[in-house]
Amino acid sequence: MQELQNEIFPRGQKNDAFARYFIGQSYLCRLSTEQVPIANVTFEPGCRNNWHIHRAASGGGQILLVTGGRGWYQEWGQPARALRPGDVVNIPAGVKHWHGAARDSWFSHLAVEVPGTETSNEWLEPVDDDQYGRLD
Repeated sequence: MQELQNEIFPRGQKNDAFARYFIGQSYLCRLSTEQVPIANVTFEPGCRNNWHIHRAASGGGQILLVTGGRGWYQEWGQPARALRPGDVVNIPAGVKHWHGAARDSWFSHLAVEVPGTETSNEWLEPVDDDQYGRLD
């Protein structure tokens, strides 16, 4: 499996601070910490984050801008959606979801934190290995 080619943004360092919320290795590079927080998140093949919810009293949520590789996004109770460069995912606050790389591809996206009040992340259970394994 080849690594991502022509990466637009720096990959950053291993995402050790959030490793307990991921299956596999991810990398994090914070691109903006002012006005609107934006991070480049890169996933090795097979890496995905746990189910999680972006909480907010008002506003909030997250926008994913896919920049490289092939990955997946899934909301609780919905089928998984394949992601490729150029795809945009709008995730409202309060929606349980996960995202990550396909089994055979690196994957990267910009994670844009939508401004809101009383925002937080609630990390939940890992994505089921059998369910993930059925994605192609």
